[in-house]
Amino acid sequence: MSEPLHAHPVDPERVAHARARLPSREDAAQLTSVLSLMADPTRARVLFALDMVEELCVGDLALALESNEDAVGYALRLLRTAGLVTNRKQGRVVYYRLADGFPEPLRDHCLRQLIALTETSTPEDD
Repeated sequence: MSEPLHAHPVDPERVAHARARLPSREDAAQLTSVLSLMADPTRARVLFALDMVEELCVGDLALALESNEDAVGYALRLLRTAGLVTNRKQGRVVYYRLADGFPEPLRDHCLRQLIALTETSTPEDD
């Protein structure tokens, strides 16, 4: 193992500042769990669709996503278990919507901006 070129910390004040504001390991684990859940294309598209129209049943979501009902149903089951969507039953039809408190900034400033960022990024020169 090689020795560092200089002693650490180089900037103890900034290290302390960063350390004081970092999420706990448990919070970071929970965050990455939710983000990995949302990283699936079908689940991400379900969230976007529900954001656009407030609520839809599984069949209508499948039509909107141009997917099959099994894939959409599975995505909804995982999202519901995680607390990201809720459902209500009207007769024999179950409607799904984003959970109360689903963070608006997550939709507006994170999901949409990440898509925009990936659309405008250029690959590195090889």
